[in-house]
Amino acid sequence: MRQDNRLSRVLHALLHLDGMDRPATSEQIAQMLQTNSAVVRRTMSGLREAGIVTSTKGHGGGWALAKPLTDVTLLAIYEALGSPKLFAIGNDDDNPSCLLARAAYAATDNALHAAQLQFRASLDAITVKQLAEGWDKDA
Repeated sequence: MRQDNRLSRVLHALLHLDGMDRPATSEQIAQMLQTNSAVVRRTMSGLREAGIVTSTKGHGGGWALAKPLTDVTLLAIYEALGSPKLFAIGNDDDNPSCLLARAAYAATDNALHAAQLQFRASLDAITVKQLAEGWDKDA
């Protein structure tokens, strides 16, 4: 299963945007993240819809923060990205006829649900701004 690295990459971009005095173009962000500008636009559009960033077109335009990063949790970013699936583990049948399969699937589902809740709670306890505490912005 291919890894979804959008969360860490978007967090990286937002931390850079926080230190910028003007909007960053999709091309500038793409260069930061070593990807292409189409991927940046597609990814950032979800953050725009969530009210985390804004975008302006034309000369001098680009992506900018819509609110301070102290007001944005990692959970808000995760949700703006569509809450990507955390695990490749899953069940092969939603409604098995075998009672033993049902028991095994229920145990797996319960563990995955508990992990999802813990992951979301962990993300909700951290703001994006906290990620940069103690780091030199020039590094």
